[in-house]
Amino acid sequence: MPSVNSEIESDDTAQPIPKGGSSLLRRIASAVVLAPAVLAVVYFGSPYFEILMTLVAVGLAYEWARLCGGGGVHPAGWALLALVLLIVCAAIAGPDRVAISLLAIGAVSLYLLGRFGEGAQVTWLAGGVLYVAAPCIACLWLRADPESGRAVFFWLLGVVWTTDIAAYAFGRAIGGLKLAPRISPNKTWAGLAGGVFCAGFAGWAIAYGFGFPRPEWLGAFGALLAIVAQGGDLVESAVKRHFDVKDTGRLIPGHGGLMDRLDGVLAAAPVAALVKLFTGDWIFP
Repeated sequence: MPSVNSEIESDDTAQPIPKGGSSLLRRIASAVVLAPAVLAVVYFGSPYFEILMTLVAVGLAYEWARLCGGGGVHPAGWALLALVLLIVCAAIAGPDRVAISLLAIGAVSLYLLGRFGEGAQVTWLAGGVLYVAAPCIACLWLRADPESGRAVFFWLLGVVWTTDIAAYAFGRAIGGLKLAPRISPNKTWAGLAGGVFCAGFAGWAIAYGFGFPRPEWLGAFGALLAIVAQGGDLVESAVKRHFDVKDTGRLIPGHGGLMDRLDGVLAAAPVAALVKLFTGDWIFP
């Protein structure tokens, strides 16, 4: 789920846009190609969405394993990939496969801990399971609703993408006080405020357009998710700084890796899923 402007804003600390704007043009071109493709997959749903999420989960797990392995994938990293794949497949299979899936997940987890001990690498890899699997499960669950899944997921993408675009635009136009200079020097409080305001409006407008029962509440929730998405952006930047890398990968020309592009969605999707789970049809249809 690439963000039109996450490509521009989210990774600004790691890889400045070179003079001449060639990198910026490559990023925009990739977004123009990828965004409609992703929207089409979301629109048509199963089985295309499940296939996409499986590929995304494996790609994210691979990037995380490479980070932990210093540029290569150690045996524990491959165990991480297997574990994430099992979890995502369990989510796709449904509740009737939970017991078997949990047995398989437990077996891989025990192997990982027993074989490689409790070193720092395993600790980071364990964090990768949560970082990758939880958002993917949330996305699958949100889209799986036969009545409102498509509209809810379009709403989620619209809010996150609007956050990225507005944060970049307001930050460039206004500048001012830095949000987290040690983590992401180019991000500003003005950018965050602009992202929150525009995401709130987008959340209301999209909800109203789809006929959601309480668009005003989804406007407020959209503003909250803007903060969550920007927080996810900062977390990803902090992880890259910890491992001293510019990008998590080179999958998308001019952009970097999947983590570089999906940090906002990775943070926002679990929060949206929890709100929908605990509020039922009161906010979301």
